[in-house]
This record gives sequence, structure tokens and C-alpha cells, in this order.
Amino acid sequence: MTPARAARKPRTKNKEKTLVEDVIAALEAGKPVRREFDGGRLHIDRPQPFLCVHVGDPERHVVAREVASANASYLLTTSIEDAVELIAPIAAVLRKTFGTFLLIDIDELERDRLLCDDAPFLQPFEVTLSATRGLAADRAVKAFEAAVKAFEARFRTPHIDLCAAQEDPCARPELLKLRLPLVTLRFAPIYRVTGSEETYPDLRERLIDNFLDAGLRAVAAFLEADGFPKPVTYRAFGRKAFIDAVERADRGMDDVASSFDFLLCVTPINASAAWQEFKANRYDKPPRFLYRPLSLLVEREKRRLYAISLDRLEDPVLHQIYREKQQELDLQLTLIGHREKARFVEFGRALYGPVEPSLLNAAQAVLDGAGEARRVPALKPDDDEVVDCFFVEHRARTMMSDYQRRHDGFDAAIELRDDVPPGLLVSGPRLLISRRTRMMRHRVDALLSHEVGVHLLTYFNGSAQGLRVFRTGLAGYEGMQEGLAVFAEFLAGGFTPERLRLLAARVVGCNLMLAGASFVESFRFLTGRYDIDAETAFGLLLRVFRGGGLAKDAIYLRGLLSLLSHLKGGGALDPFWMGKISAADFGVMEELGARGLLKAPVLRPLCLETERGRARLERARAGLTPLAMLEA
Repeated sequence: MTPARAARKPRTKNKEKTLVEDVIAALEAGKPVRREFDGGRLHIDRPQPFLCVHVGDPERHVVAREVASANASYLLTTSIEDAVELIAPIAAVLRKTFGTFLLIDIDELERDRLLCDDAPFLQPFEVTLSATRGLAADRAVKAFEAAVKAFEARFRTPHIDLCAAQEDPCARPELLKLRLPLVTLRFAPIYRVTGSEETYPDLRERLIDNFLDAGLRAVAAFLEADGFPKPVTYRAFGRKAFIDAVERADRGMDDVASSFDFLLCVTPINASAAWQEFKANRYDKPPRFLYRPLSLLVEREKRRLYAISLDRLEDPVLHQIYREKQQELDLQLTLIGHREKARFVEFGRALYGPVEPSLLNAAQAVLDGAGEARRVPALKPDDDEVVDCFFVEHRARTMMSDYQRRHDGFDAAIELRDDVPPGLLVSGPRLLISRRTRMMRHRVDALLSHEVGVHLLTYFNGSAQGLRVFRTGLAGYEGMQEGLAVFAEFLAGGFTPERLRLLAARVVGCNLMLAGASFVESFRFLTGRYDIDAETAFGLLLRVFRGGGLAKDAIYLRGLLSLLSHLKGGGALDPFWMGKISAADFGVMEELGARGLLKAPVLRPLCLETERGRARLERARAGLTPLAMLEA
């Protein structure tokens, strides 16, 4: 929900009266408020028992202004008189609604007094805090102080002066006269480059994040001391509405992301012919890969990408999400622009990371433990049947129908394609099935649980969240997404020794490629050292060497290991079904959910509804290695 807006116009006494009346009427009705007026803004995304205020020139104390405006309830004005005129009636109606109310006044000190040019190290920076008398206000300011002391400052640590508001020279007399519980914050402008108008962007964002967090902790402590019901988390007092700037950025980012399919752009279209050529050359000459013509102009898409403004999102968490997504899309476009060029592999390393030693060791342990891995029950005779793309398509339609009965927004499409390698691939809301697909029947439902039950499910769950970035995927989501998808194969009962060996061999193949081995050298190593059959090794290395060398396929085993560790540690799965997210986003999703910005997933994988699936999930929670999954 986006709060209502009013155009910015010069104010008169009558207009001031109308503004106050409109605001009070909205608050009494429990509605959100967003009003722009001359030099200021009032934003309350839902009635809450607190208000953050910043008074000052919009061009000067910009971080204080941004700290205030990062909250769900704030007032920005250029004059204290305007502030008082609005605060008094707002406080009255909110106090009547909640039985309590806290005002937080946020501003900056005029200069960074503790910094000296000749100091041998960076000194602490000045922070002053004060509060009016009373138990609840005292608890609030002490919670604020504790949070500020815990700042993870990379360069400078805070030096805090704490006093009573009546003794604080920074406390505004006009606000004290309102006789409201008040916390006053002032901090040194350490984000400014001394002697210039330049700023330190990273430090600026760090200050905004930290002071916002400290303020929410203070609000929670104040309300708890006043007997207010305790929320699940203090971050629940944060924003619960997307403003128009967020929705514009989201649409713009999605438009760029939808203008290309990264994997299709870098995946060969002549897989079958390349295999026949490689085999005819007795595996001695590297295959020649052909790619589809590019339908996008990389430079134009980058211009569109960086034309998206992230300056006015007001929510630091969402700002971080979109900034990271912007950087990821930039890197994907850079890779597409360098397809089949020497630097492609290094840009791919930047996107997917190296093969870390622990991952390589885990992969080698799987491959070396092949004898142990193969000690699994024999398959039923019917399961040995080889099926084609039409059988897979039929089973996919059946599974999609099951999901659509549970949620009519699950509007997926199936395409049989000649221009993708054998197997299955999800692109947005589409399941692409290669016409050359041949697989064992017992693997079909497991692979559909992977592609439909995870990749398509999280696309449509993400679509239901209100912001498209959750269906497109947060930056770095692919590792955990593939780990979940492989885990879904396990829950569905189709995780085989051959599948696990393939995932491990992909890691080894990526490591060989990143270390500089050629296609032929890597092929000889995999077939000789690990006895992988020639066609399987070729298909694996086609994926690894596509585009010029892409280390993406190491993420499957990495993601699975990360997920198994998460489950063993007692972690929940539901946030991962809300959309396409990474393991690093787990806390972010929990916070956005607690703030009411995200919905519970409308769908969960069907493999979790079976007795077998639930039993296997419980075994994973007790602790499993990839090899042990074969016997679970």
C-alpha cells in the first residue's frame, strides 16, 4: 500500500489548518498519511505510538534527514514552528489511540569537533543523547545508547555524551514545552570529507542504517516500559508500506532484468552437433560452440539500469536490496557483452565466485566415495525405462495443474525447444524442455520437483509479494535456489548416486576451468580420474566452458551444503519459499516479514506434503551429508 500524497504548494494559515485536519482525520481512521508541504514532508505509513522529527535545511544535514525519513513515522520541516503545529495534534490523537507516545528529535552537530589533522589515528566521533524525565523515556535513551555503542563502525567509534533533556543544549525548547516523552539525538557529520562538499558514501549509509536500528530499539524499549505489547522483533516498528519511489525502482529494475535471459544468452545452441563433432575427432579437438544472436544492446540496457534512481527509497533495507541487484544485473550484462572473449571467465568468477578449497574437498570426497554411494537399493524394473521429452512434458503439466489448483496465480507455460541442451530449464514463468531430452523414468518427478517445485514456485510466490524483485531474484540468490532445488529432488525420492556424482564433478570441472585447463584437458581428467562416461563429461563441460568459461555449476553442491548446514542449525525453510533469495538474505526476509512487507508463501513444494518428504526433511534437520542423503 502506498500512502496518499498531496502536491507541494506554498502554505497559508487556512491551508495549515486544512493539512492538520486532514492528517488527524486519516490517523483517527487508521489510514496512512503522506503529505508534502513547503520544505517538508509528513509520512506515517500506519498509526504508531512514535514520531521521528528532523528540523532544518534539506540541503545541509542530509544524513539526519535520511535517518528520520527511514522510519515508518516521521516529520521533516524547515522550521520549528511548523513542526510544533503538526506534532501537538498528531501526538494527541496517537496518544489517545495507543495510550502512550514518544517523540525522537534527530539532527547533526555543525562540525566534527573531535577530528584533528595531525592525529596518528582516527578519533572517536561525537554523539549526544538526552531524554526527558520518566521511566519509559529513560529506558528508551539507554537502549539507544547501548545500540550506538555497539555500532560496527569500520573507521571510527562513537563517543557518547548522555544527559537529561533539560540540561542538553541541543534539545529544542519548543519541543520540551510540548511536555511529551522526548529523546534527542545529535551526531557529528563524519560522513563529510573535511573541507569539501564531498561525502563518504559507504560511511553515510552505515550511519543511516545504524542510527535507524538504534532508534527502533529505543522505541521498543520505551513501549515495553510503558506496558505496550511486545512485538516479535523491534524491527516490526519499521516500515510496512512501499512508497512510490520503491515501486518505480522495482518496475525499472524488472524491465531491465526482463530484457534478457542471461543463461540463454551464454548457452550454446548446437549441443548435439558439437558432441558429434567432438566424438568424431576422438576427443582431441575442442568443440565449436554456436550461440543465438543477441537481441539486446548491452550499453543501452546499462544506461537504463543506472538511470534507475535509488536515492529516494527511504528504507535502507530496500535500498541495499536494489543496489545489490543493480550491481548483479550490471555484471550479467558485462558477461553477455564479453561472450566468447578472453575476459569472460574473470567476469564469471566475479559473479559466481571461485571454487573454494572446502567445496572442492567436499566434491572430491563424493567422487572418491562412489563405491559407498552406490550401495543403495536396486531400482524397480519399471524405473529403468528411458522416457522422452513428451513424457516429461505430460508429467510437468500434471504437476503444474496441482500447483494451479492451490493458487490460480501459478500461470506457468511449457515450451519444447530445439535450441537448448538436453534437459530442463526454467526461464521466468516458463519451463523449457529440450526435444533431445532422454532420461530414466525414475528421475522425472525428482527433476520436476527441482524445476517446477522450486524454480517456478518461487517465481510465482515472489510475484505475489508486491515487488517484482522477489520473483526475478535478489542478488546472489542462485546458490541457495539450486541447493533448495537439489534438496527437493531428495525429498521427492529421486536423488541418486549418479546425480550426486554429477554435482560433484561439476565442481571439479569448474575448478579445472578456473585454473586454466582446456576443454580437452578437463575432459581427459574427468573421464580418466573419475571414470565419468564420455557423453556425460561432455555435457558437463559444455556448461562449464559455455560463453568462454562460466563457474555457475559449482553453486549446486555449494548451495546444497549451505542448506544442509542451515537445517542442522535449526533454520526454517519458509522464508526461502517467499521468493528467490540467497542464504545471506534470510535475516532480511524475516525482518521484512515481521514488518508486514512480505506475505507468507502462497505455495509450498508438493514434495513437502508427502509422508516421505516430511520424514526426509526431519532426517536432514538431524544432520546429513550429501553422501548420507543417498541412504536416508
